[in-house]
Amino acid sequence: MSSATENLENKIGVNFSNKNLLKEALTHRSYLNENPDWGVPHNERLEFLGDAVLELIVTRNLYDDYPKLSEGDLTNIRAALVNYQILSKIAKNIDLEDSLFLSKGGAKETERAKDVIVANAFEALIGAIYLDKGYDEAEAFIKKYVLTMVKEIMDKKLYKDPKSFLQEIIQEKLKATPMYEVIKEEGPDHNKIFEVGVYFDGKLSGGGKGFSKQEAEVEAAKNALDKLKTNNS
Repeated sequence: MSSATENLENKIGVNFSNKNLLKEALTHRSYLNENPDWGVPHNERLEFLGDAVLELIVTRNLYDDYPKLSEGDLTNIRAALVNYQILSKIAKNIDLEDSLFLSKGGAKETERAKDVIVANAFEALIGAIYLDKGYDEAEAFIKKYVLTMVKEIMDKKLYKDPKSFLQEIIQEKLKATPMYEVIKEEGPDHNKIFEVGVYFDGKLSGGGKGFSKQEAEVEAAKNALDKLKTNNS
């Protein structure tokens, strides 16, 4: 095992009995193309398992901790908690990215693509912990690193759809409806990036980029919400 992998074990406080499980969790598919004799498969099966373990444990804890919330609110909070942006943020906080086995090409991916890779590896790590240490250890890990993000999600209302949330605020304050407009498109057709602006009261209030117009609109709404919070603080 590499020193980076050992550092990860020390960082998260989990000492794997089966080191190959950890190695597999950190192995991206692209790495095997350059290292066919690596000795373990890529991490997608562990990611599949970890995703299910994560969802079950998050669901049970939200159910216990928020008895007055509706099924719809619990579903939205869970979705906000386990999306790739939050998981990649958590993964980076534990330096997971430094321990990944990636191809040279994979290491040069776009920031968004790398965030997805890191988030997937985080789920694979949960799967590996579950197989190596059992349910209780996996739950302890998720409580320590994932469920601690619930407060931020609740405080910032990240569980609300940004476009709907922005529309509620603008209609209440200005009696207007946010309008979205594509500002720019760049890149080849198979990997096009859209830049979208959100306007209300005739002014550009936020911008965002994404691999689809919908994704860019959501990012623009988030940006506009951040500006509104800053102006009102």
